[in-house]
Amino acid sequence: MNTVDLIIKKRNGKALSKDEIYFLINSYTKGKIPDYQFAALLMAILFNGMTKSETSYLTEAMLHSGKVIDLSFIKGPKIDKHSTGGIGDKTSIILAPIVAAAGVNVPMISGRGLGHTGGTLDKLESIPGFNINLSLKEYKSVLKKCGAVLIGQTKDIAPADKLIYSLRDVTGTVPSIPLITGSIMSKKLAEGVDGLVLDVKTGSGAFMREMKDAVELAGSLINTARAFNKKVIAFITDMNQPLGNYIGNWLEVYESIMVLHGKQKGNLLDLSLHLSGAMIYLGSQASSIKEGIEIAREQITNGKAFDKFVEIVKLQGGDISYILNPKKYPKSKFIKKIKSNVAGYIKSIDNYRVGLAALELGAGRKTMGDKIDPKAGIIFKVKIGDNIKKDDLIAELHSQSMDKISTAKEMILNAITYSKQKTTKPKLIKKTII
Repeated sequence: MNTVDLIIKKRNGKALSKDEIYFLINSYTKGKIPDYQFAALLMAILFNGMTKSETSYLTEAMLHSGKVIDLSFIKGPKIDKHSTGGIGDKTSIILAPIVAAAGVNVPMISGRGLGHTGGTLDKLESIPGFNINLSLKEYKSVLKKCGAVLIGQTKDIAPADKLIYSLRDVTGTVPSIPLITGSIMSKKLAEGVDGLVLDVKTGSGAFMREMKDAVELAGSLINTARAFNKKVIAFITDMNQPLGNYIGNWLEVYESIMVLHGKQKGNLLDLSLHLSGAMIYLGSQASSIKEGIEIAREQITNGKAFDKFVEIVKLQGGDISYILNPKKYPKSKFIKKIKSNVAGYIKSIDNYRVGLAALELGAGRKTMGDKIDPKAGIIFKVKIGDNIKKDDLIAELHSQSMDKISTAKEMILNAITYSKQKTTKPKLIKKTII
């Protein structure tokens, strides 16, 4: 087969066969297709889409580019969650210990930041010493000891996705339903789960901005999960404003600690409890999602969720002193408070711009080689519907560069619109698909 011919075929809107897709995935994984050619293929897929069969073949090829983990030696259901990404979305860090404390195994293989959104791995790596690159033997050992493990794709687990994920991030090919489906499901199927909870974001800070696109993506993911005989529940959730108040890698770990201590309320806690409750339900530890939510809440109240997080961090090599005393973490060189220059109700937030502002401060990557500053980010103080007075605090910017702060400040101020009339707060969970 000829790579250029297959790129042209997809560019012209024709469907690729199973053999052609396997050839492309295997050749790219082995380094036989250069990045620039595969980037062209990704763009052709973005513009022309894929059929259900093509998406299934893509997922299967990416899954079998590495090993499929056998976790049958661990008793009880293995349930994971995946989010399609958003601004301030650190729910994985919160729900893994909650669900494990409730008696459900959580084998989690996560990704890095994509585009304007942060990645769970980058957040975890902000914890000094935390090892997201465990071997399969270590992965199984940590899971068996504490009921949860959080790692990235290794050379053995969905290696094709690890390569494609990085390339999508810097080539403008993230918001493609077939590519998102293949990426998510190849990792999740490889990690040996019995069930999966999906958090599909929609709104200005999501890859699927329109509700109809989010529903389409959820359907694609659900169909693929069921094709592999996995239990699945999907939530369509709001991403028209940051989830929680902290954006940036260590800042989000810090907020996660606050949630696990029961000290942080609002949309982050609410969504974490819903996702945890659904996982507990799929893991047969509750008779309904509602009961699962109450069990999840109890794990925070009784302190077991925080203790479980400390255990996970310790087993994965992290320095737990920063978890037990997070205020000792180093601060950014520059911290700038932004105040409102107008008064009124917060009408809307361009969450995409907020994500780009965090990227500008150093909390994400603009190119594949960029190094992330774990301290950089934003503490975003307002929500849609809030009544703001002139000179009220809007946000706090953290960076090693004052020039970056100046740029990010304008981005944040331009991201917020005001109204003199009282505005409605967006519904957090827009749809549940069981």
